[in-house]
Amino acid sequence: MTENERAAVAGVSRAAYGEHADHAGPVRFDRAFWDERYSSAHSLWSGNPNPSLVAEADGLAPGAALDAGAGEGADAIWPARRGWRVTAVDISSVALGRAAGHAAAAGVVVADRIQWLREDILRWQPPERTYDLVSAQYMHLPSEDRRSVYARLAAAVADLGTLLIVGHHPSDMQTTMPRPQQPDLFFTGDDLAAELGGDGWEIVTKVAAPREVTDPEGRQITIHDTVFRARRV
Repeated sequence: MTENERAAVAGVSRAAYGEHADHAGPVRFDRAFWDERYSSAHSLWSGNPNPSLVAEADGLAPGAALDAGAGEGADAIWPARRGWRVTAVDISSVALGRAAGHAAAAGVVVADRIQWLREDILRWQPPERTYDLVSAQYMHLPSEDRRSVYARLAAAVADLGTLLIVGHHPSDMQTTMPRPQQPDLFFTGDDLAAELGGDGWEIVTKVAAPREVTDPEGRQITIHDTVFRARRV
């Protein structure tokens, strides 16, 4: 399972329900759950940055970045290697400890560029107009929570900065990949654009990006990711 093969349903660790049927239902959203989940395996994710993050952020000039739901750190380490100063937030101290270890292994320069924060994204208030890039990868929340969390993340974007949100597209519920049959957890680019509002933003990317995966039965299927990128103007 690659790093982009999972979602964070809430809490806001990167683990959430993942791609396996035994994690396709409701989960608890507290720190104890996520610490236990990360402690249950040597590594939950691939250690690679999410491809949509790489594709959308590769051409951006380095600045200050916020990684909401840092998990084991791949999406924080990737921009730090490229000169970004990264604030990486997750609810799980186990995940953050593992992430810090991965950053240290990447070298002291990379490690020094990342600040690790243990916070519950459902309650945490990031500083406004601070980050040149705010990234939330596969963070699936009930719509009421999503609107609140994403509004705070959007408010944290600096002038001329970028908001990047990636998640599983609602159409995935009609595929053979395990997905919670809860439409309220999923969103489209149009949903995000409407919630963000048009004033002061330029929509750069708003697509349902297809990709090929193998389902639990070994079949090759096409699923889609909602990829939404907006620039504050």
